[in-house]
Amino acid sequence: MAVTPQSAPGPTSQPRAGSALAVRMAAPAFVLLWSSAFIAGTVGLRSAPPLLLTLMRLAAAGLILTVVAWITRAPWPRGRQLGHVIVAGLLLQAAQFGGFYWALSLGLPAALVALIQGLTPVLTATAAWLLLGERTSGRQRLGFVLGAAGVVLALAGRMDVHGGASAALIPAAIGLAGAGLGLLYQQRYCAGMDLRTGTATQLLASVPVLALLAFTVEHPAVSRPLSLAWSLAWLVLVNSIGAFLLMYTMLRRRPASAVSSLFFLTPAVTAVLAFLFLGEGLSWAIVAGLVLSGAGVTLATRQPRAAAAGRAAAEPSRPRAADHAEDPIAAGAPEWRE
Repeated sequence: MAVTPQSAPGPTSQPRAGSALAVRMAAPAFVLLWSSAFIAGTVGLRSAPPLLLTLMRLAAAGLILTVVAWITRAPWPRGRQLGHVIVAGLLLQAAQFGGFYWALSLGLPAALVALIQGLTPVLTATAAWLLLGERTSGRQRLGFVLGAAGVVLALAGRMDVHGGASAALIPAAIGLAGAGLGLLYQQRYCAGMDLRTGTATQLLASVPVLALLAFTVEHPAVSRPLSLAWSLAWLVLVNSIGAFLLMYTMLRRRPASAVSSLFFLTPAVTAVLAFLFLGEGLSWAIVAGLVLSGAGVTLATRQPRAAAAGRAAAEPSRPRAADHAEDPIAAGAPEWRE
């Protein structure tokens, strides 16, 4: 019996299914990779000061991505786009990690730093509403409240801020501002950047700032080189490259407030990883906070069926970058955008 065109499977059915699976796995993979940075960072801080560790992490990741971009002949940002990429990099890399690691060096407990970073979604959603007019539904706002409550619950009873460490709240606030505003700036002005060259530019642009701070604020010294090497390998390949590429990819599909809501999960997930790999205690509050944060993220990121159906109906009318370019991570790929 002859096979009619209607009964033949479409040539793009499997790729579309694989793409949908990859989209669904991006968020949990990002949370796991981002949270693992606290574990690798804890190991690394036993061998190097925090700012020096951050400097080596960003410099190594930037050089690796530069080599990848050169081999693949990826286009580099130029002109006005270059300026936007550098600004986003200084916020997301230098300000965020420099601020948080500087706070650690001044004695702020890691649990409190994780809590402050976990509040990134609140800042991002507020800034998106004030600066970009990005609207949020009542369900999303409830998700933000639940997520923030889960973060606080997960770390309840683990705060220990003495008078000398209170000054570290200033660089921690800088780190929080860098994370929240950097996400918005990245989505607004850098959505079309090539992920290889754009990320490499952001990493390398942050190196001089961190180098200045590392050699003026602290006394750079390295011990336990083998342990430091393993820690840096994970921080560079998994966190600075893998996690950021995932985050930038999600920013091309979702609002910045929705992507940032994933940070609600990182403190509790970090606590679970610390229990498994560092032998730290795991209390009922951490488990309850993880469940509450998960519910908040679900509410904040779930999109109405009507909106999803409308985008699905509009998809066939738009050209797909895969039909016109061989490189799936080239700049401005329409399939990554809302």
